[in-house]
Amino acid sequence: MKKIDKKQTILDTALTLFVSQGFYATSTASIAKKSGVATGTLFHHFPSKDKLMEYLFLSIKQEFADAILASITDSGNLKEDAKHLWFSAIQWSIENPLKQDFFQQYSMSQSISIEIREQAMNSILSFMGALMKKGHTLGLLAEYPLNLMLDNCHGQYLAATRYFLDHPEKWQDPKHKAASFHLFWNAMAKS
Repeated sequence: MKKIDKKQTILDTALTLFVSQGFYATSTASIAKKSGVATGTLFHHFPSKDKLMEYLFLSIKQEFADAILASITDSGNLKEDAKHLWFSAIQWSIENPLKQDFFQQYSMSQSISIEIREQAMNSILSFMGALMKKGHTLGLLAEYPLNLMLDNCHGQYLAATRYFLDHPEKWQDPKHKAASFHLFWNAMAKS
């Protein structure tokens, strides 16, 4: 008989409930009940709903980053590498719509502390900052403040993925796919 991973069951249930009901409308008791675990078991793994949310947010960001990093190539052409990264990131969102809906709701929400959001951006997604610094060094990207560029890129990613999740057939259209990257690139490119 297969052992049930209670922690993962709690996380999967919390993900579904946070997306469908919202963070504040979801109680730890409802997460425990839908997970089929005692409330004490939930608190054994996560001391509070806030800690559960932080863990969920960072673990999904890590899953996202791992998928993107696995697809990164270094062709020697920064723009082509950025395009590959962009397309891989959007493809992940298409393949993981519930997790992307979670990002849509919580990536810029006050439900996630600024420290946790910065940890995700500066640690888990540090390859994005490195790519931008390389673009500055090569003179390909505008000399905007790095953290502002990172937040702007994140906002563009959320907008593009929302569009493609709402219109999945457009992701298969080369014109729309290319336009999404050009919008992203042109926001950073040196004029």
